[in-house]
Amino acid sequence: QRQLVESGGGSVQARGSLKLSCAASGNIGSFCMGWFRQAPGKEREGVAGINGDGTTRYADSVKGRFAISRDTAKNTLYLQMNNLKPEDTAMYSCAANPSCADSWLLLPPKYGYWGQGTQVTVSS
Repeated sequence: QRQLVESGGGSVQARGSLKLSCAASGNIGSFCMGWFRQAPGKEREGVAGINGDGTTRYADSVKGRFAISRDTAKNTLYLQMNNLKPEDTAMYSCAANPSCADSWLLLPPKYGYWGQGTQVTVSS
């Protein structure tokens, strides 16, 4: 069982930056973890994922702008978001699962544990 709590969301102007954090209640070193977002009227989409050996995967829309990382000592997952665009506006959630395949990293149904989310709003 893992509880996940996100923080770091907020309002920012276009081309600005934010860093999201996701604190887990237990060891996440070997877990697959991901960041997902959902905008009003749209389906939840995978943004970035990282597996137990550090392999990462990103949605095409955020490649080169976002970076996922984890601090296993702090049991915390991060998402550094740079050069933000208005279309990045959404509720961002982190998720975790004890195992996964690399091809699953951006697939919401593959994750068993979810946080409540943190809102990111980007204005033009």
